[in-house]
Amino acid sequence: MSPKHLLSINDLGRDWIEEILRLTESFAEVSARQIPKVPALRGKNIAWLFYEDSTRTRLSFETAAKRLSADTMNFSVSSSSVNKGESLRDTCLTISAMGVDAIVVRHKSAGVPWQIANWIDASVINAGDGWHQHPTQALLDSYTLTQKFGALDGRHIAIVGDIKHSRVARSNIEAFTALGAEVTVVAPQTLLPPSLEGWNCKVSHDLDAVLPTTDAVYLLRMQLERQKDALVPSLREYTSRYGLTDERLKRLGSEVVIMHPGPMNRGVEISQAAADDARSVVTQQVANGVSVRMAVLFLLLGHNPDEETIEETL
Repeated sequence: MSPKHLLSINDLGRDWIEEILRLTESFAEVSARQIPKVPALRGKNIAWLFYEDSTRTRLSFETAAKRLSADTMNFSVSSSSVNKGESLRDTCLTISAMGVDAIVVRHKSAGVPWQIANWIDASVINAGDGWHQHPTQALLDSYTLTQKFGALDGRHIAIVGDIKHSRVARSNIEAFTALGAEVTVVAPQTLLPPSLEGWNCKVSHDLDAVLPTTDAVYLLRMQLERQKDALVPSLREYTSRYGLTDERLKRLGSEVVIMHPGPMNRGVEISQAAADDARSVVTQQVANGVSVRMAVLFLLLGHNPDEETIEETL
């Protein structure tokens, strides 16, 4: 039985992660067609509920839904009754009453997708909640790495930067380790959460010591919009200690993968040369995001792996 919601990577486990990656492979083939569209979700209606700004995630989900022939309902917070004081619950119940099959939600507060899943009958997909989770980003990053390495068992991945405020870091650690990788987070103490209890990863404050053993280095931007205090002396000092600079780039192995969830702050966490290096898969991550989100929508709304194969549907 397919899951009804996608709220957290931990809800999936290795088997469902691998099922989504398997489906993604088929949808990557669909995306490469001259007319990249299939009728897999014809008649389904999907609503976007984004309370935070987004470029990659929102456009990726919208593209995925259109390629699956789903109908979509765009919700703009800035021009909605939210500005008249309407509560989140009433907004969700209103959208649900219009007959949606799924709501894709992004919100600044952790836990909101779980609340919505308790209020409505439609499937709920978490497109990012506060500092907490971003499961589809973790899935597309996992898929990108499997394209490079095959299985992730035994691979070492370094996640570098603002771990404290990053939902990407949390979800990626869960996904990568579920697939058998070892993860080390690298950051100054001020950019780590108060407690790492339950985090299945190693911790280092020395990027230069970690890089020689990594198969992939995943850079995170400084999330200044979420920070209330000055957590590093200066961006220049942060770059010198934790940025993938030109000098560090020269010392990376030829097979090491460079990743970033975007948007990139070139010259801070990643140099211009590193961002554009042949080992960088940043644009590949974006392209894979569409195929992964097609797989997620299809799994939740249109696919029973016990009854049919993806080939029969497409």
